Amino acid sequence: MKTPIKSHRRTRVVRTLSAFVFLLICSNHPEAFSGTPSVNETKEISSTTEKKKIKIALLLDTSNSMDGLIEQAKSQLWKFVNALSGATFQGEKPILEIALYEYGNDGLPSSEGYIRQVSIFTSDLDLISEKLFSLSTNGGNEFCGQVIQTSLNQLDWKGDASDLRIIFIAGNEPFTQGKISPSFACGNAKEKDVFVNTIHCGSFDQGIAQGWQQGASLTGGNYMSIEQDRQTVYIASPYDDEISTLNDQLNKTYISYGAKGEYKKENQIRQDNNASGYGKANKADRAISKTSSFYSNAEWDLVDASKEKSFDISTIKEEELPAELKGKTIEERRIYVVKKTNEREIIKKKIVELNSTRIVFISQIQKNQPGNNSLDDAMLKAITVQASKKGFVFK
Repeated sequence: MKTPIKSHRRTRVVRTLSAFVFLLICSNHPEAFSGTPSVNETKEISSTTEKKKIKIALLLDTSNSMDGLIEQAKSQLWKFVNALSGATFQGEKPILEIALYEYGNDGLPSSEGYIRQVSIFTSDLDLISEKLFSLSTNGGNEFCGQVIQTSLNQLDWKGDASDLRIIFIAGNEPFTQGKISPSFACGNAKEKDVFVNTIHCGSFDQGIAQGWQQGASLTGGNYMSIEQDRQTVYIASPYDDEISTLNDQLNKTYISYGAKGEYKKENQIRQDNNASGYGKANKADRAISKTSSFYSNAEWDLVDASKEKSFDISTIKEEELPAELKGKTIEERRIYVVKKTNEREIIKKKIVELNSTRIVFISQIQKNQPGNNSLDDAMLKAITVQASKKGFVFK
């Protein structure tokens, strides 16, 4: 009879120890039993749910012969943005960031290789438009390897492995000029997971002979040639005037704030005017860009800022508010922002609906036109291929 007693005691001891260990684990790692993710798990989840980025660095030759290239870049920006706005990654819209460099301009310091960083990576599309329209051509010492390496050194290319990182370099002189070998620079680009796409402004065969194709192939990028002096064809539609009117109404829903607010809102109008300089169709393209997720101005607009999780309108100082909100209570400010938010969504919806009909109209006319050989077409072809390798989908 003694053996069973010892067995029962041993069982009780084991159960007591097991319960103690269980409580100890629970106290130190409650997430293991509560279903709540641990700190490490939370970090992993948050990192995988962050929006992916499309980072594009434009390296444009601004030597004397490149006026046509710069004109194409200015005039085709919004058409290019609209085409990119259809991109998604696992159903989510990415963030678009663009950087801008000019090179080959004798007005720039020779000590810098006749290279200038015009803009770092930014999602401020009005700023990119402003910078493009500030470019002018002069001289001609084009060092492709050096401008590629400079952009790799100066820009922040870090991010998620699924981010799309692209350099577009356009010019018309031999690709191999300068003290930095393009092979060296493109090799560094490949290490940073950056596609280098080369665009020769001239004949396709001449570009190959001058090394432009080899530069692209080193990173898995595309080599293309364009007619830089070719005039961009804009197809006017019966819907452009109404879209233009809606664009003007859309601008009135922006509520500037902060030190840069007034300037940024005025710049929005300036870039409308720059776009309209190429005709109503181009202004319509810009208006359509404003309906996309890429066009966000949380830095200076209270409507866009209110969509940020960290935003609190009560923290905005009185002197940083526009005239229409000064002297208002916190609740009155909130109501005004909601009102403008609702107005904006209604206007955007109307623009999107009109554009759907506009696209059909334009596509019917394009059927009878020759193929495109312009900057935006070359860039979009390259991006579509490279984005698919990263898991992006274009509708």
